[in-house]
Amino acid sequence: MKSILEHINSPKDLKPLNQENLRQLATELREFIIDIVSVKEGHLGASLGVVELTIALHYVFNTPIDKLIWDVGHQAYGHKILTGRKDIFDTNRQFGGISGFPKMKESEFDAFGTGHSSTSISALLGMALAAQLQGKPERQHIAVIGDASIASGMAFEGLNHAGETKANMLIVLNDNAMGIDPSVGALKKYLTNVKTGSAKEENIFECLNFHYTGPVDGHDLPSLIKELEILKHVDGPKLLHVITTKGKGLQKAEENQVTYHAPGKFNKQTGELQRKNAALEPPKFQDVFGKTIVELALKNEKIVGITPAMPTGSSLKYMMATIPERAYDVGIAEQHAVTLAAGMATDGMVVFCNIYSTFLQRAYDQVIHDVALQNLPVIFCLDRAGLVGEDGPTHHGVYDISYLRCIPNLAIFSPLNEEELRNIMYTAQLGLDHPIAIRYPRGRGKMLNWQLPMKKLPIGKAVALKKGHKIAILSTGPIGNMISEMIEELNQPDAIAHYNFPFIKPLDNKLLKEIISKFEHIITLEDGAAIGGFGSAVLEFANNIGIHKIIKIFGVPDFYITHGATEKLYKEAGIDKMSVKQYVQQFL
Repeated sequence: MKSILEHINSPKDLKPLNQENLRQLATELREFIIDIVSVKEGHLGASLGVVELTIALHYVFNTPIDKLIWDVGHQAYGHKILTGRKDIFDTNRQFGGISGFPKMKESEFDAFGTGHSSTSISALLGMALAAQLQGKPERQHIAVIGDASIASGMAFEGLNHAGETKANMLIVLNDNAMGIDPSVGALKKYLTNVKTGSAKEENIFECLNFHYTGPVDGHDLPSLIKELEILKHVDGPKLLHVITTKGKGLQKAEENQVTYHAPGKFNKQTGELQRKNAALEPPKFQDVFGKTIVELALKNEKIVGITPAMPTGSSLKYMMATIPERAYDVGIAEQHAVTLAAGMATDGMVVFCNIYSTFLQRAYDQVIHDVALQNLPVIFCLDRAGLVGEDGPTHHGVYDISYLRCIPNLAIFSPLNEEELRNIMYTAQLGLDHPIAIRYPRGRGKMLNWQLPMKKLPIGKAVALKKGHKIAILSTGPIGNMISEMIEELNQPDAIAHYNFPFIKPLDNKLLKEIISKFEHIITLEDGAAIGGFGSAVLEFANNIGIHKIIKIFGVPDFYITHGATEKLYKEAGIDKMSVKQYVQQFL
């Protein structure tokens, strides 16, 4: 049988195909995604689940004139392959290659850049209203959004506004009962009842003034095409409810949808995950958090854990398995998670609110207004801080120091290693007078023997890791381990002093004054934005005490860092070992 996919270079190549051709194309597209992702890695399950839907949308609609938005974008691999990126799809998420998410600068078919959830409906409504104002009533506007994302507050805000307009827009609800982890909440139960025919008579979407159609089998191409053709000619806001299976077409991915969301490398025939080297490795920081909170919560009955839809990614899953009554997955609802934490803190609970650094951006007002202004001792654990690698600029957690440092009452802590993470968690649950944000990176630490007895840390204290007389390097967070390696390599033991500042706020002002007064050359290093970050805090302090020295700040520069392997991104940002070493060597 001749390949169909090899002749598809844009959606216009779909138009002449008959239904049998389209079914074959779906098979080939699924195989193509599996072939590439099995070797190159990436988001697998979501894209496999929408293969037929992707083909149907591009077959029926006239993209890119008609606007198509993929909410989050985990499911957009098939879309990328059908829209002229097939031959470079093997560069997906690689440094210098195409993005793992829709990106406007990458293709005219990517109508809106996504990466965070629940933005599609608002953006689509904006496009549809703009089309009305510009006299383009015939232009179609389609958003594909999952059942987990549509439960988010922002999606509801968009639905609420859209329902009172006459905007020509179609929301395709891709219902697979999954986000990255299983979907949660009352809306999930409602959608399940719709699927089984046991929902109450009134339909929630019809009540919001949407023309509702469904549920439709999302893997039945003829039915999808038929419904989409009908909906093209229905005026106003519409919603098509599509039922899909995440991981469709790869048995292992269907059976274990959480693992195969982004499984790493695997055998494309069997789906078996590639076995990793059995050698003992240091733990992931997320697992240090996840296991430590269980250890603490078993002794402190006031401890609760909250995460917005990331129990696996944050490793709160360990607490959910061990003490489920005190661990809450609130769904994709970062604002709610923060204010829920604030509410529990008012009643004396010790609340660990675990949110990815990049997702806490979505709850900035709640951090200020509901937590810090009221000085409630919520413990924010910010996973994925710093440069996160292949997920790229939508997910890099590089702004947290800058956007949190200006908030009164809020302490910021960045542990050097697993031991410091455990110790600050232990210290925080003993009782704090203020809220605290603990930021730590994606990936593994450095310690094999990390489950050490925990001890209370003095608030606002820094540590001299190594003494020296000429150059002082001040680092915060795990990037400090790189400096320790660099100093050994330079082999000038008396020249370079190294200080670990886990507390970015409050700073150790006493030690900092000694350093600034003593050293001729001062360098700061962080894996966050240079503007407003740790280095800026040191520079501000020096200015305030009237000492005027050049303080070299190594931090993420003022542009968006691309996607790719983390070591390459460090170099791109100029915070890699070689960049620091070259600067230091001129003074040795």
